[in-house]
Amino acid sequence: MVFSKENLLAALRCVEANRGAPGVDGMTTEELRPWIAQNWPSVWAELDAGTYQPAPVRRVTIPKPNGGERMLGVPRVLDRLIQQAIAQALVPVFDLHFSGASFGFRPGRSAHQAVKVGKRAIEDGNCWAVDLDLDKFFDRVNHDALMARVARRVEDKKVLKLIRRYLEAGIMADGAVVASDEGTPQGSPFSPLLSNIMLDDLDRELFKRSLRFVRYADDVMIFVRSERAANRVLESVTTFIEMRLKLKVNREKCKAAPAFKVSLLGFGYYRSGGKGPVKIRIDRKAVHRLKKTVRTITSSTPAVDRDLHACLPLAWSKSLQATGQELSRVGAEVCGGSVDEAVVCGPCGVLRCGEFLDALGGIDHVVGGDDHRLRGGVDRRVGHEEPQRNQRVGDGGAGDVRLGSQFFQLIVAGAA
Repeated sequence: MVFSKENLLAALRCVEANRGAPGVDGMTTEELRPWIAQNWPSVWAELDAGTYQPAPVRRVTIPKPNGGERMLGVPRVLDRLIQQAIAQALVPVFDLHFSGASFGFRPGRSAHQAVKVGKRAIEDGNCWAVDLDLDKFFDRVNHDALMARVARRVEDKKVLKLIRRYLEAGIMADGAVVASDEGTPQGSPFSPLLSNIMLDDLDRELFKRSLRFVRYADDVMIFVRSERAANRVLESVTTFIEMRLKLKVNREKCKAAPAFKVSLLGFGYYRSGGKGPVKIRIDRKAVHRLKKTVRTITSSTPAVDRDLHACLPLAWSKSLQATGQELSRVGAEVCGGSVDEAVVCGPCGVLRCGEFLDALGGIDHVVGGDDHRLRGGVDRRVGHEEPQRNQRVGDGGAGDVRLGSQFFQLIVAGAA
């Protein structure tokens, strides 16, 4: 039941935990619960009668790592609550039928798993890759095509009508509401689910052709055995996407290339000396972005650089808390997962991502040696006579990378 008490309370807790910026009405997540306590009967009456009208989303632009801008749509917090409740009810209905090669925004699945599946495909002799780029996927989804796919498993007419209204709610940009005739705004709680529903037909088509592939939301990579097969698959799959799914493929960015020369979700593949087992590396662009961001973050906390002893009182300073939070976010983004999958801590930037960080090794060079000075100050502060050197611990080559264990504990405590 979408609007059962249990589902709504779970959705409310999720929206509050995610926080996020206000929508067009300016209401914050902290204000949502008391507002709901007073106004939910009237909202429920509209939902039950099928007359509820969602508010337009607030248009926000953020820079892309490789240049350009990404358009996001921020719903008001009440609509985020309702969308979250819908998503929680529909995920179990659809996820059971999704492809095993789909890893984006699904329970128990991650970008790291997708990269490992690509590795196995290469190990099995599929050494050519077809890298597909769907041009502005979230902005170009055809509403009729999407709703037809949702209706395959959802029979409740009120829920279908409500989803359609959310798709057509419009966008508030520069004080004016712009109609949304196509697309599903990135930023809404159920847009990831809708993207998987839309692209499930692509997964089924690729399986029907017995192709090895990996999909993470709208990132698709197909692995084949030869250059000739790669070019043929690129052309035929592009035609299927444009004709059957009514989506646009960016032909300039799509390519057929050797699997060792492409990047998947910020990672690549290689063989040492051209021989031996296939290994995973972090894409050079991702490493460069990490280094640049860590330098920026650490240089913005001069108190740490001037006197580490003085800046660690019993109550954490806001600058250190912000540093821990920001580095955790950056590490998760670079490593293609969540903050839980990529732990980043301290001004030196510590990532714990198993085998995915073997390519990085130590990260002292990221901040030009500041790691030793900062870590030494913390270690002496907490009672260690000598600074601890970098350690690699864990099970062999897939072990964790840890730098400055005391700073790790303090930063995580401050960021939590």
